[in-house]
Amino acid sequence: MWFAPIFALLFTTVLNLGAAQSDCAREHTVVAGDTCNGISAALNVSTFQLAHVNTVIDAACDNLQVGQVLCLGIIGQDCNATDIVVSGDSCGAIALANDIDLATLLVNNRNVNSACSNLLIGTVLCVAAGIIPYT
Repeated sequence: MWFAPIFALLFTTVLNLGAAQSDCAREHTVVAGDTCNGISAALNVSTFQLAHVNTVIDAACDNLQVGQVLCLGIIGQDCNATDIVVSGDSCGAIALANDIDLATLLVNNRNVNSACSNLLIGTVLCVAAGIIPYT
């Protein structure tokens, strides 16, 4: 009898690895060597959005599995206007370069604190002119 709960858990895990959400605007299947920042940069999806939509990704993004299908954005909540943080960048400079308000930049990138003191090189930011209605 103990095998039934284990089988159910394994079956659910396999389903979660092989199928993305039905309301995905875009998807990506993880290949060897993929990283969250790499996927984000290559496919124009912010680092925040990738993690927000795929709750199975851990905070360090070190649990991606080859063959895993990731949802890159939800229909109606998909920011594909992005900017990659480079050395010397600041939130103000990124906002100015992309002709958006600083407040919009921060709302669309909830992983960046209000002081912009945790901006990391390689992070991919959403630079959409409007607010993305993440739920």
